Amino acid sequence: MKKLSFPILASLLITIAGCSDTSNQAVQANDIATPSAQTEKVGVQAVEEKYSLNVAKVTHRVYALIGDTGARSESNHGLNNTLGFIETDKHIVLIGSGTNADAVKLIEQAVRSISDKPISYVINIGTQDHHWMGNHYFAEQGATIIALKKTVEAQKANMEDQLTRLEAGIKAQIASVRPEHATLVIDADKHLMEIDGITMQLIWPGKGHYAGDAILWLPAQKTVFTGDLVFMDRMLGIHPTSDVAEWQKSFHVMAGLNPEHIIPGHGRPTDLAGAKQDTGNYLDWLVAEVGAALEEWKEIDETIESLADASQFKHLEHYDSWHRRNIHQTYLQLEASN
Repeated sequence: MKKLSFPILASLLITIAGCSDTSNQAVQANDIATPSAQTEKVGVQAVEEKYSLNVAKVTHRVYALIGDTGARSESNHGLNNTLGFIETDKHIVLIGSGTNADAVKLIEQAVRSISDKPISYVINIGTQDHHWMGNHYFAEQGATIIALKKTVEAQKANMEDQLTRLEAGIKAQIASVRPEHATLVIDADKHLMEIDGITMQLIWPGKGHYAGDAILWLPAQKTVFTGDLVFMDRMLGIHPTSDVAEWQKSFHVMAGLNPEHIIPGHGRPTDLAGAKQDTGNYLDWLVAEVGAALEEWKEIDETIESLADASQFKHLEHYDSWHRRNIHQTYLQLEASN
């Protein structure tokens, strides 16, 4: 592959009071909130034609790369998540970098279906493996890898567990995984920057799926890359590493931006109403209902049984396998915090 040349790092560090791109015509949020009228699919690429990332145009210059909503596997190379990219006048800004050698090639091919501009920047907003373990490939091409310090710390703290889980899914493909952290680490909870005329802000909204997960806000485009703060189409999972009460608060911090377009960590891009339906309302429900059960001194088994049927969330993939576990984990966390 031809090695690309990139601009100097200093140009990235320009912090500005405001910048707009309001002449850009955005896709209406309700056009992408449902399966019957989701995002405009403008390109699909595959590794050996075995697996495809759907490339979906979200708004002007902003795209989502949509993978499986199932488990990590050899066939999907661990790309069971949603990534994305921003096309500037001169560069591609990639949000997330995948996992192994096959995954990064798939991501690169998907980007190339839209643009041949160099992938000059990769922004890490997620802690889980498939959001950042492909960094090394793009760094070798000359890209600057950017992340908040909290995100990098969480990646390091959870890396061994993430590698074990990833290997269980992708098997022998783990051999080509080479974890490499950001080359530009920002020691702040918020960082406003401009890349090639497009203003964006890295924000740590609080703890969520993992403690260091961040979001990327594009104010002019009213678009937010939420990473695993938002799950669409599939049920989110409350892990021991998650903090359900803080995740609930962090979701409301994101909602306070009043975005028109949301690119989640899993599933299709959506609007704020869609994100609330599949993620925000569920977090609110878990905290409220399990909290009420604790106030009534219900035991954990009784709580799980009484809350097992939540019909308003049954449309989500993996409901049957995750819902009871989420109640169980929420109970343990809220009980421990009392």
